[in-house]
Amino acid sequence: MAKSTKSPTKPKRTTILGAPSWRFASNTVEAHVAEMGGHLAPVTFQTPKGPIQPFSIAPWAEEELAADTPDLLKTLRGDFFCAPFGGNGTKWRGEQHPPHGESASYKWKQPQVSKPESGAVRFEATQQQTVREGTAHKQIELRDGETNIYLKHTLTDMTGPMCLGHHAMIKCPDGAPGIIGLSPYSAGQVFPDQFEDPTIGGYSTLKQGAKFKNLSEVPLTSGEPTDVTRYPARDGFEDLVMVTARPRPQPAWSTISFPAQGYLWFSLRDVSVIKSTVLWMSNGGRHYAPWNGRHRRIIGIEDVTANFHHGLAESAKPNERAKRGLATHVRLNPRKPTVVNYIMGIVPIPPNFDGVKSVQFGKSGVTFIAHSGEKVRHEVEHVFLADA
Repeated sequence: MAKSTKSPTKPKRTTILGAPSWRFASNTVEAHVAEMGGHLAPVTFQTPKGPIQPFSIAPWAEEELAADTPDLLKTLRGDFFCAPFGGNGTKWRGEQHPPHGESASYKWKQPQVSKPESGAVRFEATQQQTVREGTAHKQIELRDGETNIYLKHTLTDMTGPMCLGHHAMIKCPDGAPGIIGLSPYSAGQVFPDQFEDPTIGGYSTLKQGAKFKNLSEVPLTSGEPTDVTRYPARDGFEDLVMVTARPRPQPAWSTISFPAQGYLWFSLRDVSVIKSTVLWMSNGGRHYAPWNGRHRRIIGIEDVTANFHHGLAESAKPNERAKRGLATHVRLNPRKPTVVNYIMGIVPIPPNFDGVKSVQFGKSGVTFIAHSGEKVRHEVEHVFLADA
């Protein structure tokens, strides 16, 4: 691609589905980033199957909520970068971070859109962190002819432990359930503490703390196994599980395939930076405000380095996963910025594509291989993940 000589411009801010947001687009992807928390949605991918909007937007997005509602929930949509990832209900050495960190809860500033190369558009914004002083920088790039999103988040002038990652939320369309596929993993476990409290109208159905080897056989509270790779399922419940990717030289991947609708969503990451995947299955199990039983058919595919969704304190201090040799935080160095690269995208698939079993990485793209053996090639510059 030829380098662009145009100067960056400030994008126009407009309100979309209740959130003041900035719009930018390539010829194949239109994206919006919310000013509050930097949430990425709605996003429209133009494909041979027609336009696809995979991300969820909270059903209360345009409602007036109670004054004490966390800013994160007011905006809740799409994907957002979390630092520190999790609820952060417990202070860590005097730091009291908001849910999923300032990066997901507070305003991003100094937005600009540029065209670094012919056929590419880049959005950037900055956030000065105050709970732990330092700077967060957001970069999101779209490229003509591609149905991919290239994301880079950089943390500078910070020190100490940090759990972090992405919090993508996919809205499952009506019809047959989606099929979840992850790169080879280990250390599968249901959230070990109480995930929902029935005394206030929250309900879960997976066996608390249960360990498992395969997502297709996760214990219910009854002891019977359930297949977590098929979703939506278990109507009326909220559940959360976590697996850790096995070390590998190639990027780790997370996917959910919708054969009936003709597409799959995928993410790619550097497993040396983002170790694990949290699956949050939100299917109407929260009956307290603002959820009120209406947040349904949503799957959070959250690629993170963390101790479940507890937050910084539980991820930085000694914990069970760390004792098992599993990383639950990274360590920030003020002398070297921490860079977190991530790719998401949409891929058209045929009706007989029964979920991703494996992924092959070529020089200029990847090949998704189904359980049936069906192969679909997709152009994506996965070497971006190694660009620090």
